[in-house]
Amino acid sequence: MITQTHFTSPIVTESQISDASLVLACRRGEAEAWNVLVNRYQRLIYTIPRRAGLDEDQAAEVFQRTFAKLLQYLDRIKQPESIQAWLVTTARRETLQLIREQRSELSLSQTDMLEYGPNNEAILDDNPLPDETLEHLEEQHLIRRAIAAMDERSRGLLNLLYYQPVPLSYAQIAVILDMPEGSVGPTRARCLEKLRRLLERGGF
Repeated sequence: MITQTHFTSPIVTESQISDASLVLACRRGEAEAWNVLVNRYQRLIYTIPRRAGLDEDQAAEVFQRTFAKLLQYLDRIKQPESIQAWLVTTARRETLQLIREQRSELSLSQTDMLEYGPNNEAILDDNPLPDETLEHLEEQHLIRRAIAAMDERSRGLLNLLYYQPVPLSYAQIAVILDMPEGSVGPTRARCLEKLRRLLERGGF
């Protein structure tokens, strides 16, 4: 238990110690405060990658990364009382990052095969792009500009849906964005309608 000298009550149980007090004690280098904080949120942090479909080893990796980030940024957290929200947000980001890393590893060899021949010579040349390719690139540029003009939640959902190396499942997206899985589809439809209106206003 954290030493009594830092708390006014003569008998303080771990559950009675506030998050803010724990964070401040961790900043002072009190190892027991760190242990209490880790134990308090261990189950919650493990739940996030598991709900996203990751296995136990992957969930453990997310857990380690999350608390490594906490240790790194401990002195910069402006609202110690909101440490739970900070940890949850960080765990979601680390879950998404781990999914990206593992899927990019799977697709890396395929990408190399597309870009290089058997003698490691580049297949791509410097010939001008066909008109239809240029038109497609211009359309994609306009779409990305329209998405960038949307609100943060809509922008985040569309990026997760359409701009990942390998598409994420609705369950994974729901965990990352902290929303019910059943809401992903309807929210997607509303976001696409917003995007359509933005593109129409832009003359697309």
